[in-house]
Amino acid sequence: MLSYLHAFHAGNFADVQKHSSLALALAMMQSKTSGIACFDTHAGSAIYDLRSERARKTGEADYGVQKVWSGRDRLRSGDWKPFLDVLAGFNAGDGELSVYPGSPVWYRHFLRPADALTLFELHPSESEQLAGWAAEAPVRVLKQDGLAGLLKQLPPKQPRLLTLIDPSYEIKSDYIEVAETLGKAWQKCRHGVYLIWYPILTSGLQQQLKDAVGRTGVRKVLCSEVHLRKPPERGMVGSGMLVVNPPWGFDSRLSAMMSDVAGPDVLNLTHDIGWLVPE
Repeated sequence: MLSYLHAFHAGNFADVQKHSSLALALAMMQSKTSGIACFDTHAGSAIYDLRSERARKTGEADYGVQKVWSGRDRLRSGDWKPFLDVLAGFNAGDGELSVYPGSPVWYRHFLRPADALTLFELHPSESEQLAGWAAEAPVRVLKQDGLAGLLKQLPPKQPRLLTLIDPSYEIKSDYIEVAETLGKAWQKCRHGVYLIWYPILTSGLQQQLKDAVGRTGVRKVLCSEVHLRKPPERGMVGSGMLVVNPPWGFDSRLSAMMSDVAGPDVLNLTHDIGWLVPE
């Protein structure tokens, strides 16, 4: 199923959680000089126009990254600085954001010569735009299923691994497939850091993923969830991140970041963090 387009949702509160988690993980892992193999299983088109018809149809960024951007002066110190620096690189002036970078861009911002980045995208138009963006970047774009493709690439040549897994979950079987892929990837590379994003729905389908991850044997799984204080009657009411093998101290630093933006005047959400599976 290839109907999902992230342009309708770019910069929403879930993207803020996802990409701030990714930026924090990258920054913390790069405190060591050894190379990192970076993978993005569902890369999308890399760059999103927040003034496009698709973005304006939902207006989700207005209650997501735009709120964070408007409070950037308060957030510029500490772990929000790299996140804000990436946004500033694509948006000149002091007004609202017009461009939002997808996960490939966040990876690319932190990429060092010793690191490698592999992007998977199966959607025809998304992969074409992604390839155009990546033409002059030291990254590899593969037009194939990201879950199956990831397993073929492991273990990597680099001594460390950071993987983002974030399908749209349009297909209900994705919840179990993601957990099974994580289990197989972990067997191939147990020291790797894996970030798994998932939507929190009124249907409760996300529990299938969490239960299945618990059955894989994977250890040291951190669970970060944000919940809208005023959720809709149906659909997505929150956003979750599972982080396998997070860097030491990642949990407290991510918790502090989410607390910075959780108030009613910013993202208007609550945040919970804890261990889904202990070490």
